[in-house]
Amino acid sequence: MDGKLYLVPTPIGNLKDITLRALEVLKSADVIAAEDTRNSLKLLNHFDIKKTLISYHMHNEQGKSLEIIDRLKSGETIALVSDAGMPGISDPGSVIVSKCIEEGIKFEVLPGASAFTTALIHSGLDTSKFSFRGFIPRDNKGRNALLEDIKDHRETLIFYEAPHRLLSTLTFLKESFGDRKIAACRELTKLHEEIVRGTIGEVIEFFKEKAPRGEFVLVLSGLTDEEIESDKRKAFEDLSIEDHIRKYISEGLSKKDAIKKVAKDRNEPKSVIYKYSTEI
Repeated sequence: MDGKLYLVPTPIGNLKDITLRALEVLKSADVIAAEDTRNSLKLLNHFDIKKTLISYHMHNEQGKSLEIIDRLKSGETIALVSDAGMPGISDPGSVIVSKCIEEGIKFEVLPGASAFTTALIHSGLDTSKFSFRGFIPRDNKGRNALLEDIKDHRETLIFYEAPHRLLSTLTFLKESFGDRKIAACRELTKLHEEIVRGTIGEVIEFFKEKAPRGEFVLVLSGLTDEEIESDKRKAFEDLSIEDHIRKYISEGLSKKDAIKKVAKDRNEPKSVIYKYSTEI
């Protein structure tokens, strides 16, 4: 009989946030696979849990995944934990899940703490639609690819960031999206938890005065109706009214419909726009 893998969320700060079921699984597992065994050992010692620990992180997940699969096939029960929060979110837990599915091995995901959902609620921004994007790439190529992918998203955007890159990332976001609303959430559930809300520019100024410390979750408002209208205006502000009408006609609209659309774009009466169409 194959064993079973449990993905066990651990507290993102306050150790009291661990669930009774998580403790039960950690106590009953044969082996605990940890992103950082030293970090996980502190958690286990706090709850007086003595278990064999093996490392499983982003630099060894391919080889270790095979080892874990072999252990599961031999009948062992394995608990997988990350440094904090839900395994599989911005860590290699997703790799072992894929391999378990390929091999037909049972696994179970326990519910529990997650930094990005905690930050989303703290932000006060729209929670009905959101996109979690993990860490923003450090290189320009990766950042530009990300920007191209998310620039037109209306949903709330969520990122992780380290303190030494915070100001650089906030500057990138302001240059890319304008001065949108943002919440910078640090040290969630810990003693020095802090939520800084405002425009990106205001948050930049705050952390210029107060050096950023701890791990951050950034929650950014999505594309607003005002920004969409502004982009529309920018798209035709260099066009004459005649060229604006011609643009829509070239896209397949009738002259009448083109006049209507230009009037709407420019917030002008149709009679005004019509005067510019007589020579078209």
